Amino acid sequence: MSSTRVAVPEMGRARAAKLEAIRRRLREASSIVLTTHVNPDGDGIGSMVALASRLMRQGAEATIITPSRVPESLRFLLTDVPALVAEDPSAADPLNGADTIAILDTAEPKRLGRLPDHALRTGGVLIDHHPPVGPPLVEPAIRDPSACATGELVFDLLSLDDEPVTAVEARALYAAIATDTGSFRFSNTVSRTHAIASVLLDSGVDPGAMYRALYGVYSRGRLALIRLAIERLEVDPRAPIAWISLDHRALSRTGARGEDMEGLVEFPRRLEGIEVGLMFRGLSRARTKVSFRSNGEVDVSEVAQLLGGGGHTKASGALIELDLEETVRVVLDELRPLVEKVAASG
Repeated sequence: MSSTRVAVPEMGRARAAKLEAIRRRLREASSIVLTTHVNPDGDGIGSMVALASRLMRQGAEATIITPSRVPESLRFLLTDVPALVAEDPSAADPLNGADTIAILDTAEPKRLGRLPDHALRTGGVLIDHHPPVGPPLVEPAIRDPSACATGELVFDLLSLDDEPVTAVEARALYAAIATDTGSFRFSNTVSRTHAIASVLLDSGVDPGAMYRALYGVYSRGRLALIRLAIERLEVDPRAPIAWISLDHRALSRTGARGEDMEGLVEFPRRLEGIEVGLMFRGLSRARTKVSFRSNGEVDVSEVAQLLGGGGHTKASGALIELDLEETVRVVLDELRPLVEKVAASG
């Protein structure tokens, strides 16, 4: 690993053993496809780019294939590695020619689009930091929710090679960790998180440039969407819950893109006195996406899982086959008792 002023605490034995098994499998592979969940985020993209870059340096063929389009704000990370979308006809050749599929930042087959069939046929590895639900799709696998991001697990995997992190790898891993920790402000940020960030900074990351690339530029469409979202902010009269609901026409009305929805859930979450912030996005007349964010002791993953979704204790999501208005009612009915119980105990 590169020299650094701050030593990174060692990973646990169980994590090291699982990552070593993954490392051996990847070392045996010659053609690898890396993938992540639909609507890929900074952790998924950054983790794939860092691992693909290392595999290519070691002589393997590595291609990133995502189940859906990469957001514009993250495409700057993909300049150094081959990247395709699964629906692109040119993705067929690397998929059919791969001897290993590396799945990162998800363990749920339903979030991989059409790619689970390839993974089951080819076999591969899985690296994820979400709480395990069901058996892993492939083995060897690591599903370690103690990691702040999948990027942390990939950092540990690369560390097993005992060679410096390159500038490309560092930039990708910094993006992965920064986005999944809310720029190092969420509760999953611990001292080890900052120690890893120190290594990445010493390896060539410019934090100012990274912030601007990830967050610093808004389109006019996004600003119009933010205005609309704030106008639609509501507060529950019974429990400390706030939410924004946008119907399936919000994007066309504002000229925004789907990726501009990212981060809007932070507005209700930041309202004074609120325990849980929600974002309801109507995808069609009978399909709604819900984002859950908790400020304190409320485990929003409980409700998300109950409604067919999942995620972390303080950040979860679900896709519900109901219209927007009915989804708001169902989610609030399930969430209120939990929030009221936590609020009463506090």
